[in-house]
Amino acid sequence: MLDLVWLIPALPLTGFLVVLLFGRKLGDPRSGYFATAMVALSFAVTVGVYFDLMSLTTEERSGHVQRLFSWIPSGALHVDLAFLADPLSLTMCLFVTGIGSLIHLYAVGYMHGDPRFSKFFLYLNLFAFSMLMLVLGSNMLVTFLGWEGVGTCSYFLIAFWHEKESAATAGKKAFITNRVGDWGFMMAMFIAFWAVGSLDYSVVNGGAAGMSTTTSTAIALFCFVGACGKSAQLPLYLWLPDAMEGPTPVSALIHAATMVTAGVYLMVRINPLLGAADSYAPTIIAIVGAATALFAATIAVAQNDIKKVLAYSTISQLGYMFLAVGSGAYVAAIFHMVTHAFFKALLFLGAGSVIHGMHHQQDMRFMGALRKLMPITAITFIVGWLAIAGVPPFAGFWSKDEILLFAYDKSPILYAVGLVTALLTAYYMTRQVIMVFFGKARWHDAHEEHSAHGDLTPHESPPTMVLPLVVLAGLSIVGGLIQLPSWSWIPHDLTHRLESWLEPVVHAHEHELTTSAHDLSGILALVAIACAVAGITAAFLIYAKHKAKPIEPQLLADGWGYDRAVSWVMGGPGRQAFDGIAWADANIIDGAVNGSGSLVSGAARQFRKVQSGNVRNYAAAISAGVVLLLLWFVVGRGLL
Repeated sequence: MLDLVWLIPALPLTGFLVVLLFGRKLGDPRSGYFATAMVALSFAVTVGVYFDLMSLTTEERSGHVQRLFSWIPSGALHVDLAFLADPLSLTMCLFVTGIGSLIHLYAVGYMHGDPRFSKFFLYLNLFAFSMLMLVLGSNMLVTFLGWEGVGTCSYFLIAFWHEKESAATAGKKAFITNRVGDWGFMMAMFIAFWAVGSLDYSVVNGGAAGMSTTTSTAIALFCFVGACGKSAQLPLYLWLPDAMEGPTPVSALIHAATMVTAGVYLMVRINPLLGAADSYAPTIIAIVGAATALFAATIAVAQNDIKKVLAYSTISQLGYMFLAVGSGAYVAAIFHMVTHAFFKALLFLGAGSVIHGMHHQQDMRFMGALRKLMPITAITFIVGWLAIAGVPPFAGFWSKDEILLFAYDKSPILYAVGLVTALLTAYYMTRQVIMVFFGKARWHDAHEEHSAHGDLTPHESPPTMVLPLVVLAGLSIVGGLIQLPSWSWIPHDLTHRLESWLEPVVHAHEHELTTSAHDLSGILALVAIACAVAGITAAFLIYAKHKAKPIEPQLLADGWGYDRAVSWVMGGPGRQAFDGIAWADANIIDGAVNGSGSLVSGAARQFRKVQSGNVRNYAAAISAGVVLLLLWFVVGRGLL
């Protein structure tokens, strides 16, 4: 099966090509089912490759490279289009294709009746193909090909309903913001090639120990700049909240299974470079991750759009993953990425089910009491809430607890920031659940406000939408089994499975917990549970029992004004600076170049008159010359 790795990205690519050529003829829903089948088949192949790789020894699992052809043979630069099948890339492929196929199936019901139904699935298959190229690439350039592919597809999908100005603007914001991060990734590639003469991960990572510390630090930090763009970290996070302008399946795909996980994947992939870098490099990554996690969590507590709460939640959870990377906890970062894919896909698809049942209403202030009318959506959404809130034994508790443990070992301050973020997460997610599914029904207010007519009573979603919710809810419950801690009451054969699987990729540079941190792991877990309970209780008392007035300052609702400030800078001083640079380019730089050309051209025109081609003029000139010479010799010599 290892020789069939190429089929994993090839199947979504086939789906893209078939829907591109025959999508309109297939129509709604057949084009959607076909696209879903292609991603599901890719998942089946991935499972087969996974079991084949599992049958090998730890040393043999270190990496199987399948070269398709020589892509760029140019002097010293030789790049193959090749795929790397190792535990890290296969882990990524499993949830990209598995959760991706569930999102595709959900989208068949969600997008039913849309006039551009087949085009939507065309983009979804292309998105899946690009993400698989990104994680399977055996070198940085193939990864960058997929990196740019997911960026382009995000533009297509976020701006899918481009008739809405907000959607068109959000698509452009995502595309442009990611270009800033892409610059960082490109710089990392340039330095890596200069340092080792190759872009293959095996050569770059293998040569990390022989690089100067400055070089490995530069490559790692430039990769982190790229990761901040793709994975929405400070200061480049501002595109992700607006990504919810696209259809909800797009939000689920971007936030859970594909694009935003790319940055975390890249940093784990280059973990040998991080190990060889200056100690301040991982610290910078950890600080940015912790700051992003807390910053986004504070904003989420005051959002009223059901999808924006989840969008800021994604930014916060990605911050946890970078906190893990910066703490040397690469397994914990991947663990939380996997569990987050389960519960965040569940939450976004659950939100989409609510929006569908609420006739496209997204404001939580006009919801309430939906648990009775949408029971399956409510139950599954509550499972996702408990998972992200860090309530045991749901999946999110185990992965978040492991990150907090490593953060404590690195810095008590980073641990405290992570703990406060966990409390806020439990708080704002409980707030969302209460506003949407409990309390008084408020959808009548929305109908009256918009003078709506007809039966607008909320309703449960069709089977194609609720089936993925049920599957994802199950994964959100049992997903923690892949990496349980070594606690006395947990059977030894159930602990650290993911760590054993990823050992060939991260073992050499994975941080080893100190004895004190390991001894405190149980107490720290209880503290994390207490924070989750405190957050849930506070939100329950405020929003369900109305014991206190909600604290939702406009400053937090506006995202601390950061987005507005960036827009003002770009549209004000930034625009003026760009106009000034354009003027200088046109008038000074181009003026100097064009002026030099005009001077030479003018001089040439004057000299050209001497070469008129008229014989009489030439004869007259010769005669004048002879006369001048005679005068010189007769008169001039006489004077001398």
